[in-house]
Amino acid sequence: MKHFNSPALFALFVLGYSNSAMANFTFDGTLNEPPPCTINSGNIIEVDFKDVGVSKVNGVNYLKPVNYTITCSAGTLPWEMLLTVRGVATSFESSAIQSSVADLGIQILQNGEPLALNTLLLINPTTPPVLEAVPIKRPGVLLGPGEFSSSATLLAEFQ
Repeated sequence: MKHFNSPALFALFVLGYSNSAMANFTFDGTLNEPPPCTINSGNIIEVDFKDVGVSKVNGVNYLKPVNYTITCSAGTLPWEMLLTVRGVATSFESSAIQSSVADLGIQILQNGEPLALNTLLLINPTTPPVLEAVPIKRPGVLLGPGEFSSSATLLAEFQ
């Protein structure tokens, strides 16, 4: 009879006869969708500054409310809602949306403080935060006359 001195065969033999315990896993759950919501009934939120004096743009003058609503149907879970203002920031102020005029931006304020663009903000959809918009300019620049426009996206998402 031939004897094997191989450690691998011995290890298999020992493992095959060792005491061991096993348990099976089961996983289950329910996938839920957040309730459907709309911002401003799907309409564009428009803030019209009308006529703005080129020498009066200072981040205070021409402050306007951003009037919007968030409407959601009833949900089955206590979802958390996150709000984001997505837009391209000016090179001189990270909380201001770049306008069609190089040295002019529109700053978004939440509760009187600059709102960071492209950042998630935890909100209560039944009492969304008050947002305001105000034109600001690059410090030390004289603005010239002409029309301006700017755009951003207000995004609400569930977590």
